[in-house]
Amino acid sequence: MTAASQFGGLVRSVRKSRKLKIWQLAEKVDIEVKHLGRIERGERQPSFDLIIALAKCLSVSPSKFFEFDSTADPKTLRKNIDQLLSNLDPKQLGVARQVLTALF
Repeated sequence: MTAASQFGGLVRSVRKSRKLKIWQLAEKVDIEVKHLGRIERGERQPSFDLIIALAKCLSVSPSKFFEFDSTADPKTLRKNIDQLLSNLDPKQLGVARQVLTALF
């Protein structure tokens, strides 16, 4: 996953947590909905001014959009875990299951 797609995923996650539709946020920061969609998908990189505007409208620090590891969305986390588990042999999978069971 690229930094741009992680950035965009965080923008989308924060926007959704604020219960805003994509068009509502785009309107607030004065950009086209298509442009915001491309940013959220990691297809485009926003300017510094736009990052500041997005953060202000969403009431977060601009650094929030760069906290890639600590705020991964559930879909990405599951994908990462699946990738880790796919390389394990049956014995290692059993150990992983025991560790997860002990943790949760």
